[in-house]
Amino acid sequence: MVVSVDSMQVYRGMDIGTAKPSLSDRTEVDYELVDVADPADEYTVADVQRDGRAALDRAAAAGRPAIIAGGSGLHFRAIVDPMEFPPHDPAVRAEIRALPAADAVAELVGADPAVGAVVDLANPRRVERALEIVRLTGLTPTERAAHPDARRLAAYEPERPFVGVGVDPGDGLADRVRSRFRAMLDAGLLDEVASLAARLGPTARQAVGYKELLPVVAGDVSLADGTEAAVAATMALAKRQRTFFRRDPRLEWLPWSDDPAERWSALRYATDRVVSWTS
Repeated sequence: MVVSVDSMQVYRGMDIGTAKPSLSDRTEVDYELVDVADPADEYTVADVQRDGRAALDRAAAAGRPAIIAGGSGLHFRAIVDPMEFPPHDPAVRAEIRALPAADAVAELVGADPAVGAVVDLANPRRVERALEIVRLTGLTPTERAAHPDARRLAAYEPERPFVGVGVDPGDGLADRVRSRFRAMLDAGLLDEVASLAARLGPTARQAVGYKELLPVVAGDVSLADGTEAAVAATMALAKRQRTFFRRDPRLEWLPWSDDPAERWSALRYATDRVVSWTS
């Protein structure tokens, strides 16, 4: 079983731009968290945690190894680590957004005088979310940060033990990204974006590649400019992903190779480690 932690492969129809496993691949290997939501809907990290852990439970009950694969570090940690997701309330959030920024900060500091140590009070979005949680649960940011699970999360103590392997992209990533995006265009990515444009919800339309090609579909920018924007956005995403995963001391890093035989050998090595650990 492969549990995908790609934040956009969950959406049906977003196939080419997310490098989703093909239907034939999915007849040979059981893929979870692929094609589970309509692109107009929200599929949150809490949904990923619930469904991803359920998939791992099914694999364990059947005595089968499971591989968690993908580039969303938050989704990965939501499945294996003790992360909790406080509730949302659109009405409460709208009330907070209507407040002057200074008033929102004052309310948060009034509820939690030490909040400046755990929340960036100069970041309106973080203040908004922290205040929303206080209003909905009564828990302050300082109390949440002191919870044992928060400490375990910071210490990278997993709730579900695992063997972690990452691939370092090494040199030449920009050329590979550009080549891959051209291949996606050749495979029909622009038509895919056009067919989905009216159905993409707030989250799905932020997907790298789709976001940059939507203005091309609308006729606002050229394909060449959209391509350059998509390549730049992909490189920025890769940098963020590498920074996020590099912080995790539990991952063993394998070097990228342009030799297909060496890549296959590295994949077999990683797979064998998982199988031997779970058997």
